[in-house]
Amino acid sequence: MTTLTHSSDTLTRDALAVLQPGFQGTTAPDWLLRRIGEGLTSVGLFGRNITSPAQLAALTAQLRAERDDVLVAIDEEGGDVTRLEVRDGSSFPGNYALGSVDDVDLTRAVARELGGRLAACGVNLNWAPSADVNSDVNNPVIGVRSFGADPALVSRHTAAYVEGLQSAGVAACTKHFPGHGDTAVDSHHALPRIDVDFDTLHARELAPFRSAIAAGSKSVMSAHILLSALDPDRPATLSPQIVTGLLREELGFDGLIVTDGIEMQAIASTYGIERGSVLAIAAGVDAICVGGGLADEDTVLRLRDALVAAVREGELPEERLADAAARVRALADWALRVRGASGPGAAVQEGTAPGNGSAGGGTGADIGLVAARRALRVTGTIEPLQEAPYVASFAPVANIAVGDETPWGVAAELAALLPGTETGTYGGENTAAEVLAAAGERRIVAVVRDIHRHAWMTAVLDGILAARPDTAVVEMGVNHAEPAGSPHIATYGAARVCGRAAAEALTGRGA
Repeated sequence: MTTLTHSSDTLTRDALAVLQPGFQGTTAPDWLLRRIGEGLTSVGLFGRNITSPAQLAALTAQLRAERDDVLVAIDEEGGDVTRLEVRDGSSFPGNYALGSVDDVDLTRAVARELGGRLAACGVNLNWAPSADVNSDVNNPVIGVRSFGADPALVSRHTAAYVEGLQSAGVAACTKHFPGHGDTAVDSHHALPRIDVDFDTLHARELAPFRSAIAAGSKSVMSAHILLSALDPDRPATLSPQIVTGLLREELGFDGLIVTDGIEMQAIASTYGIERGSVLAIAAGVDAICVGGGLADEDTVLRLRDALVAAVREGELPEERLADAAARVRALADWALRVRGASGPGAAVQEGTAPGNGSAGGGTGADIGLVAARRALRVTGTIEPLQEAPYVASFAPVANIAVGDETPWGVAAELAALLPGTETGTYGGENTAAEVLAAAGERRIVAVVRDIHRHAWMTAVLDGILAARPDTAVVEMGVNHAEPAGSPHIATYGAARVCGRAAAEALTGRGA
């Protein structure tokens, strides 16, 4: 192994280069710009940083004024997880809807259009797609973010998504390696454990990642999960056997390896973010994602200094840190070259959705709604609503990845088609009698989300259907429970366009 001798400045620049931090606000704070000048190569964006396409384009231009090749990353899966349209809901259905249609050309086209909108706003790294095989229907964090439960289906759509996104000049970050689908614990809160044998892992969890690598995915995101068959002691993010032995050597991935949020409790509550970051880089990870929860300068300095100290104390080989920083810079160079080859992005107008109109209208700009309509599944016969209904939305607690700031449901879309539509939101403390009283004589549209996971939701819906069997039911989560309602509509996701497609079906006023 080659021994390197870093100057203090080089070591500090390498430590900054491997961080992908977030920040507060819709303009770049001075401390962030200063750190970019000192070597920081990546910045992560979240919903709190975005108010409009024009604002986002101005923000990324501000970052690039400090460093032209800066990687600007975002967690934009489409569907339930959107940052571009965090306040309105996504113009694209998520993976579960695309998997239910099972048209890889459609998936590729959706990813290409989404990538085009990101690129037009100056974003060049997307922490997507989710390649998790959702083999546990009670999974609290993946669910509709997965293409489905069949490894072959997930594999072909993961590859198509990577191809579509990167054809628009945005690097894909396939996640959550080596697979978060068979977990009943959310790694934002605790450390999930998967106890299946090695052969099952290869046939199920790893299959989509092999397809993503073959499709040329520029980066892969590690998961904070313990897979006892691979490493009984450390979560994947911190495991040399998994990150280097499996992903690098056995699967042959040569791109950038990024951690899931290092401040998630699966790491932070067990190792701490400083120790976790050092162990991750030592294991073979190249970049530390941080900023979903900790988004300040102090966090960046703590992680930078922890990495520098680990090298100086002999705990982290300096050539490993240098190699990680080099991989970050190589991806930044790729993104810069792609941006230069494609020319400046289309002008972004204030007040428009990212990319709207830039594709000349028609199928390109509307591809998300086209996909949502194709994903819709109806059980029973729809008698189109003629009068404004009462929409009862049953709201489970949102997982952290999705967040609770993005609106979902069908009420707003129904109100646009049937003015006068009324709505109410209900939780586990409510009863069927309350819903029936609020609805009065109006036709009820009950909107549920993962009803198979919530006994209270099933109990309330059963009470409503017993009294009002003409109630229409719209399932906007994983469609696992037996269909109930007259009719039952499955949207395979809760994106805004999924609500639009359901509203069109309920009223008979769709395309």
